[in-house]
Amino acid sequence: MARQRPRAPRSAAREAVERAAARAAPRAAAPPGSASDFGPPEAFSAPVATSPLPAAPRARLSLPWPLPALLVWASAWAVFISLARAGWGVALALLAGAALGVVGSVLGHSWWRRFMLALGFPLSLLASGLVSLPAWLWLLPLGFVLLVYPINAWRDAPIFPTPLAALDGLPGVIALAPGARVLDAGCGLGAGLRALRRAWPEAELQGLEWSWPLRWACALRCPWARVRRADIWRASWADYQVVYLFQRPESMARALAKAQAEMAPGSWLVSLEFEVAGQPCHSRLQAPDGRPVWVYAL
Repeated sequence: MARQRPRAPRSAAREAVERAAARAAPRAAAPPGSASDFGPPEAFSAPVATSPLPAAPRARLSLPWPLPALLVWASAWAVFISLARAGWGVALALLAGAALGVVGSVLGHSWWRRFMLALGFPLSLLASGLVSLPAWLWLLPLGFVLLVYPINAWRDAPIFPTPLAALDGLPGVIALAPGARVLDAGCGLGAGLRALRRAWPEAELQGLEWSWPLRWACALRCPWARVRRADIWRASWADYQVVYLFQRPESMARALAKAQAEMAPGSWLVSLEFEVAGQPCHSRLQAPDGRPVWVYAL
């Protein structure tokens, strides 16, 4: 049997070189930035939970004053000139331009601004002296404005439309049976009724509006709702399970007092954007555009 040759003893320097090469081999095989660069793979097997950032509220479109007035007046003048040149006659062109001014008056955030928007075009036409019309004809634009904005409604809120998705969170707070009566107090052109229908499609929706042109337009826009011409402060709220309104801040205390006096226990008062100062609410929701929705239990 052949005898094995004894191995030559390795030098300490050679052993150090081999150990260094063995340690460097795994790192060379791993791509840069992998788990082996920073620790064992187990440390990176579980994803790190991160909390999602809250969505920033969408900014509301708000034109600085007097830009809305300039846009409305320029548009009314453009309509007047176009129709007059097309052979409609000065009187009809005047009424069309005045009607456009009344429609554009919804951009005003106060009563005096809405009147400036609505009457700016006919007054500027009168001051220009470009046309000669009977004196009574100049009263027609003013009469049209008073039809849309009756004097006894001046204390109420301007026509601010409710965003369509603003009330989507209400079913999670208020559970209504099918056929429950829901009122939009001051329904304007029907934007609030459309938002209420989106929230409670099986409810019986009704609207109150004092301005008969707006009431007529709302009824055409919302044929599935019962829209009546009435003063929201004189009409009874006793038959409704929910009353929704988009009023001005100084009207909210009066609205809550009326709801508490007339509506049955277990009913609800809902307000977009404006709260009742000093009164605790049942819930405070947030519309997609960032505005609060205040819910009061009665």
